[in-house]
Amino acid sequence: MSTQASDTPSQLRPAAPVVQEVAGPPLSAREAGAAIAMGVISLLLAGAMPVLLGALADDHRLAVANIGDAAMAEALVMGLVTALCSALLRPHRLRIVGFAAILVLAALDLVMLWTSGMGVLLLRALAGAAEGVLLWITIGMIARTATPERWAGVFYTVLTLGQFILAAALTGLVMPRWGANGCFVLVAGLVAASAVIALFGRDEYGALPSGDVNAGLPPPRGLIALAGTLLFAAAFQAVMIYAVPLALQARLSPAVAGLAVTASLAAQIVGGGLAAALAGRVHHFTVFVPAALGSLVCWAVYLFWPPAWLFIAASMASGLIYMLATPFLVPMTIEADPSRRAAMQSGGVQLFGGALGPFLASRMVDGSAVHAVVMLGSWLLLGGLTIFGVLHLTRRRAG
Repeated sequence: MSTQASDTPSQLRPAAPVVQEVAGPPLSAREAGAAIAMGVISLLLAGAMPVLLGALADDHRLAVANIGDAAMAEALVMGLVTALCSALLRPHRLRIVGFAAILVLAALDLVMLWTSGMGVLLLRALAGAAEGVLLWITIGMIARTATPERWAGVFYTVLTLGQFILAAALTGLVMPRWGANGCFVLVAGLVAASAVIALFGRDEYGALPSGDVNAGLPPPRGLIALAGTLLFAAAFQAVMIYAVPLALQARLSPAVAGLAVTASLAAQIVGGGLAAALAGRVHHFTVFVPAALGSLVCWAVYLFWPPAWLFIAASMASGLIYMLATPFLVPMTIEADPSRRAAMQSGGVQLFGGALGPFLASRMVDGSAVHAVVMLGSWLLLGGLTIFGVLHLTRRRAG
């Protein structure tokens, strides 16, 4: 059979697929796009969730103290479900699974119209479960590609662009007229309308290099790589979540703080595009070292009462660095664990880090004094970089 394929004239051969899997048949452009889209849907509302939860608090439907708890509950459940699906489930019947998860997510977003108090936490946790299933489908595709950092870069770029557009539309057009409920109605409608995308995806994925269809438990080096991923993600989120308080502590106006957050989000789009362009051309450790040093410089700016232009510039640079480096976490785990079991868990661990960073940071804030979060983020980042360095330097002996 292979001989016949090699003898086929080149002009009669089908066009090369857009994604070559490690095992199993290659993915078409339509199937790859559908897989990326499901991950985008799973995280699309996260960019505007702080504003929406804040609006619920203004309407006395949610206590201010529970805003962070609601966001953390959604992130933790999403990460847990993603990790469990990666470890235990066979990636079969993905079309119907994705279709059902999207409809469940849309229904949960719609039920937010009649929810208040602790019900908000429960509902966002349930939404995190549906989102975790969708993210699992995306991660399954990315972990099976020859250049996972490229596809992770594409995913993060599309995601950030989508979050940017949605957040601007909700806060600028919908919320002033219809409040938080209007936002949830719009989001529920958009999510439900996108359910058909799942039907264009691959119905099942091939096996990982280990021969297993589901990931299972990573080996020790894979677990160490995931520990570094956890610290890396927690570091950035610990600092970024306090961007507005850091600006106010520097005696900058709320308008400047908001502009810095928006500028950082725009820069993340550029960073994701750069990651996709650099995929396969540079080694991940070559990215991590300057990214860590650049981030430390950006965060140090926050400590010295910078003027508005410098604060915004530092926020933009930090956002660009974050999104440039994050896609390279996947090839880092693959170098540590060639079976790609750890790579299948990378997305869930990043979500855990996204919840852990703000949780630790909130415990270090003393009133309006928030500079301690910069030191926390710096130590977490250096810890992650140290783990990456040890894994990289011992890769040959690991064989």
